[in-house]
Amino acid sequence: MRSLLGKVEREHGLVLASYKQPCLKRRLAVRMRARGVHSYEAYAALLDRAPEEYDLLLDALTINVTRFFRNPEAWRAVADLVLGPLLAIPGRVALWSAGCASGEEAYSLALLVAERAGPRAAARVRIDATDLDPGAIAAARRASYAAPAVDEVPPALLRRFFSAGPPFTLDPAVAAPVRLRVHDLTREPPPAPPYHLITCRNVVIYFDRPTQERIFAGFADALAPGGYLWLGKVETLFGPARGRFELVEPRERVFRRP
Repeated sequence: MRSLLGKVEREHGLVLASYKQPCLKRRLAVRMRARGVHSYEAYAALLDRAPEEYDLLLDALTINVTRFFRNPEAWRAVADLVLGPLLAIPGRVALWSAGCASGEEAYSLALLVAERAGPRAAARVRIDATDLDPGAIAAARRASYAAPAVDEVPPALLRRFFSAGPPFTLDPAVAAPVRLRVHDLTREPPPAPPYHLITCRNVVIYFDRPTQERIFAGFADALAPGGYLWLGKVETLFGPARGRFELVEPRERVFRRP
């Protein structure tokens, strides 16, 4: 297995050593069964014969399960507790959706900005949206979604900011603040700090503890004083970075850098 991981890193630049081992083994097993091979050596040989398998492996490792306003109660809390005060800040406001998958989370932020701040205020907001998966970023750039992705968009926002669908295409003016790019959280620094809000929900749970601690430290460094970090409900902040945050919303895993 170590030999296979080294091959993937050397030939495709995908570093898998930081993934939790049980998770990594399950995802590799999915691809090996799909291709009818039964050992890591055989799978490595398959990668030589069929380089397109690298993309399928990446898809298996990055589960892009998301939708607009996923967990609506969490979004309501964050809109009131975090976005309201941030939009009252004069000057530029920078947000980062880390592990944005196909863009629904980043565009949910953009919708709230458009709804609460209006076009003029939205023009001073930048939303960086990043993901490891180039296919997911390509899908996010289209900003066009099937019906299940928009099921939890408030009806007024759906009518106002999306085309009649399906597919439902987001108004380009609303999408404009979102800057999409491929980015590896485990190896690359934050795109363009400082940020006033970083959202990274249900992403770090797939990495081992040293990698998680390194990512959290990077988030702390990337946040402006008074900035917020929003994690998934099953995630918790630990390691040295924990001492650099205060918990402001326990249920929704919202932390603030003093």
